[in-house]
Amino acid sequence: MKRRKTKAVTIGDVQIGGGAPVSVQSMTNTDTRDVISTVEQIKSLEESGCELVRVAIPDQEAATKVDKIKEQINIPLIADIHFDYRLALEVLDRGIDGLRINPGNIGDEDKVKIVAQRALESGVPIRVGVNAGSLEKSLLKKYGHPTAEAMVDSALEHVKLLEEFGFEDIIISLKASNVMMTLSAYQLIAEKVDYPLHIGITEAGTIKSGTVKSAVGIGAILAQGLGDTIRVSLTGDPVEEIKVAYEILKSLNLRRSGVNIISCPTCGRTEINLVEIANTVEEKLAGLDKDIEVAIMGCVVNGPGEAREADLGIAGGRDVGLIFKKGEVIKKVSADDLVDELLAEIDKLD
Repeated sequence: MKRRKTKAVTIGDVQIGGGAPVSVQSMTNTDTRDVISTVEQIKSLEESGCELVRVAIPDQEAATKVDKIKEQINIPLIADIHFDYRLALEVLDRGIDGLRINPGNIGDEDKVKIVAQRALESGVPIRVGVNAGSLEKSLLKKYGHPTAEAMVDSALEHVKLLEEFGFEDIIISLKASNVMMTLSAYQLIAEKVDYPLHIGITEAGTIKSGTVKSAVGIGAILAQGLGDTIRVSLTGDPVEEIKVAYEILKSLNLRRSGVNIISCPTCGRTEINLVEIANTVEEKLAGLDKDIEVAIMGCVVNGPGEAREADLGIAGGRDVGLIFKKGEVIKKVSADDLVDELLAEIDKLD
């Protein structure tokens, strides 16, 4: 798919937009004032492939912990600021890599100007984050209720304000829990500006329902060539957000990161415990740093043919199974040895 061309914005050492790969980010759910717990969670996110991480800055104490957190992690740190512009100034002084603000709720224009000028001096980008649930009263009065158009109007007003102060190192997000409203908002904003877009479905839900909603919403937006960085918002361990994000990107051929497992849904021809085998292989290969596709197929009738594009795969039979590579059978093994033999062949791959 052809991706929309945008300006390039750099957060830390990660480029957003400008043709860079779609980056994956998350947000901690620890108390930012608790440095140990926050760093520990960020380390787990890093191990899962998270490329940028955001922390909530609810008060001055949280703001003063930013440098202590930053010095212990390896990915860019973004501060989420609301209501108090002084918190933005504090984290800028402490070396934050990025800001997420809503210029409309951190004070009057003079305060926004101070933040913009300080961020410009520090080389720190600002994400203008608009949520459907926190639109300005004037826009709600104009449109009657949250709409895609209202979200875009809000974002454009905030962007205009920053631009008036000479600040253009901007990323935009327009999030709602409603998939179609979010999709429409990104379609509209893409026609009006060329700033990179951070996309996601906010308040998507629990890991099960939120994964489905995020996959549909984020996938639909990305499939139109929109979006430069993503965050999957789930109620649960943020590490799960990273896993889902990469699965979305891999399904659209936008990123390859680690092993991509394909497996058939089983049918009456299946003569092995395919569910157990697939789960075992997925668990064994979790975190493997090889960009390969592995197929787990339930029968020898269609297995190698249906999964001929896989780098390696297995197809099970009652007593014997096949190990195949790019659709070509390379060995027959006992059904009991399928998993071990597959893992051994994967180890041989460069």
